[in-house]
Amino acid sequence: MSKRFPLNPQHPERNCWGCDHYCATDALRCGNGSSRTQHPAELLGEDWYEHGEWNLDVAENARSIQPGAARSK
Repeated sequence: MSKRFPLNPQHPERNCWGCDHYCATDALRCGNGSSRTQHPAELLGEDWYEHGEWNLDVAENARSIQPGAARSK
């Protein structure tokens, strides 16, 4: 089962968001170890999940979501 994914973490720059490990920036366990995957909030802003086709079912005032909990079309 996947870890819950935070919608707006306080310090997203401290972790890599590329897999379920959420490694510290200075201790990457997977990939080539040269760079980290940014959190969508870093790239698109705090309301990143409200725009685009993420197909997420986010409850009001939610702080995180369970990966794979998408809306059915």
